[in-house]
This record gives sequence, C-alpha cells and structure tokens, in this order.
Amino acid sequence: MNCKIIVDSCCDMTRELKERLGAAIVPLTMLLGDRSYLDDEQLDLPAFMKSMAAFTSKVGTASPSPQLYKNEFMGEHISFAVTISSKLSGSFDSAMLGKKLAEEEGKADVHVFDSKSACAGETLIAIKIHEIISQGLQKSQIISHIESFINDMKTYFVLDSIENLLKNGRLNKVVGNIISALHIKPVMGADGNGDIALFSHVRGPHKIVDKLLDQIGKSGKKTEGLNLVIAHCNNQALADKLKMAAEKAYHFKQIFIVPTKGISSVYANEKGIVIAF
Repeated sequence: MNCKIIVDSCCDMTRELKERLGAAIVPLTMLLGDRSYLDDEQLDLPAFMKSMAAFTSKVGTASPSPQLYKNEFMGEHISFAVTISSKLSGSFDSAMLGKKLAEEEGKADVHVFDSKSACAGETLIAIKIHEIISQGLQKSQIISHIESFINDMKTYFVLDSIENLLKNGRLNKVVGNIISALHIKPVMGADGNGDIALFSHVRGPHKIVDKLLDQIGKSGKKTEGLNLVIAHCNNQALADKLKMAAEKAYHFKQIFIVPTKGISSVYANEKGIVIAF
C-alpha cells in the first residue's frame, strides 16, 4: 500500500527524521505586525526569534491554505495528515477543506488526524503512523490504531516564559498572573481534548528534569515499547540531560530529540522544552 505522511510545520523534525518518515511538511506562517515569516526550511529562525523578542504586540499565526494541503494530497497514494490541535489553530480545518477539494477531483484518498496536541505530540504521531504503515495494515486499521494512540498520548511542557501564551490567549489570564506572581515555571500539557492545562510547577531550571520525569510517572502510562519525543527551543543541553535521565528511569523503546521550528518556537519561546509519549 502506497502511503504518504503529511504534517503541518508545528510538527518538529530533524532533517534525518523527516527523510526517514518520508514526510511532507505544510508550512504555517508567523506574523509580527505587518511582517510575515513562512515556517519552512528557508526560515532564519535565530533572526525570527530576535525579532519576536523585540516585538511588544501579539504574535500572530496563520494556517496553511487548503490549496497547499490539496497539492500534497493529490496522487496515487493514501495520505495520512497530522495537524496541530484544532483547539489551537485552523490548520485542521484547512486540511479538511484541502481533503475535500482533492477528493472532489477523484485523485486523492485522505485521512486527517487532529493531534489534539502540538510540537512533540505531532512528531510522535507521525512516527507512530510510519510504524503502523510498515506493518502492512489496511487504511481503516491504521486510522483506528492512530485515533486510539492520540487519545492515550501524553504531552507536557515547561516554558521559561509564558508571555506569548498569554498574549495570544492560549492560557487563562488568572492562571498566568498567579504563575508570574509566584515566579514559578509551570508544567503544562494537553488536557486530552486539545486544550492546554496546568499540571504542576517547578522552581528553578535545575529541577525541570526531575519534575518532567515525575510527571511521566504520574501519567500512569507504561513506557515499555513506547517512543518519547523531546522538543526544545535552543536548549540542547537540557534536552540531552532529560534524555539520559529518562533512559535510566524508564523503558522507552527510543527517545528522539528535535529542535523546535517557527510555530513551536513562538509558544515554547527561548529555552522551552516539550515532551510527548
């Protein structure tokens, strides 16, 4: 069965992982006032991060056009698409319209997954789709497996700054004010329905690894045979430390470290770390 994996650019991958999965990436756009930045391979991420840090207003984001999705869906293959949570972006709706447009021409066979997550969560789903495809299952079986996987997936993150989450309305202002007043780093994550929830907090950067390891244990998920994805925004040292600690504490099949790209970096911000398993 000829299959293709399509993701939006909130799915963070290294070049090697992208090639391994054979994934096509449909870019979102970041907006700093009247300046737009396409989240593709040509993005100068350090320059964008510098501009974003100096920008005082809300950082805007725009979903890919349905036409971009349609272009990727067309052809003699089955397309499996993964988007950022539909509660956080219109990317899912654009993908669904792209699916409709492609299938109306009779040259496409598409299923779109709402990740109910973002960043490392999307990456984890794409890896799982690739694994399931390699088992030779039929389309309906793949869909069933992945929908169940998404519902059971856990995503957590610790941010050095919650400024962009607050400015863009992704975090409750009351919670945000409490976090700011207490000078704590929140441990947040997907609530299972595609929204962001506050799970815990940590004081000081040196305890982030311990807190995330503790959160993995509190999740109740058995880690044997599972993959763990660690995404980081300019924080390779912490990602490496977390990987080594997770290898000792749990029994993950494989641990992937990926740097955040444009869209994920908007919300993870400098030094943010995101995990999914």
